[in-house]
Amino acid sequence: MQNTQTQSFSKPRSQTFDLIITAMLIALVFVSTVFLNIKLPITANGGLVHLGTAMLFIASILFGPKKGAIAGAAGMGLFDIFGGWLVWAPITIVARGIQGYIVGKIAYAKGREGNSIGLNLIATIVSIPFMVAVYYIGEGILYSNWVAPLASIPGDLVQNALGIIIALPVCVVLKKISYFK
Repeated sequence: MQNTQTQSFSKPRSQTFDLIITAMLIALVFVSTVFLNIKLPITANGGLVHLGTAMLFIASILFGPKKGAIAGAAGMGLFDIFGGWLVWAPITIVARGIQGYIVGKIAYAKGREGNSIGLNLIATIVSIPFMVAVYYIGEGILYSNWVAPLASIPGDLVQNALGIIIALPVCVVLKKISYFK
């Protein structure tokens, strides 16, 4: 009888821990985006490079598609809301949610659980066109212009390249910690 009670507490405790991890990932993406960003002088509306993308990649590779999508969408969406980019928040939520999901889904393909450096690199690269496309379409709709959004693409690419350069080595190091094995 006592064993049954212990098992019944196991699932809620696991759900609570899962919620805490997800909230921490959202906070890490948000903080990485807020405090470590540079506005590129490429165009008036395009070109904010920040470390939130690296954190999104790290979250997706270490914790999978669901947490990666939630952390990216909520963390960077909150940045837009509180950072003066409110009009961009819905676009960011969609773009970064999709990007986090794609990275996590590919990194966890075939039971690899983010342990393959090559697959993680492919995952991050494959996610980039989706992120760029969502921002392009969103900006095109916002400005009723399909040429102007082209100027934002170089900044998006720089941001993603920086994210990959930072995230992959960090994930290699973190995967050596017993929690992530």
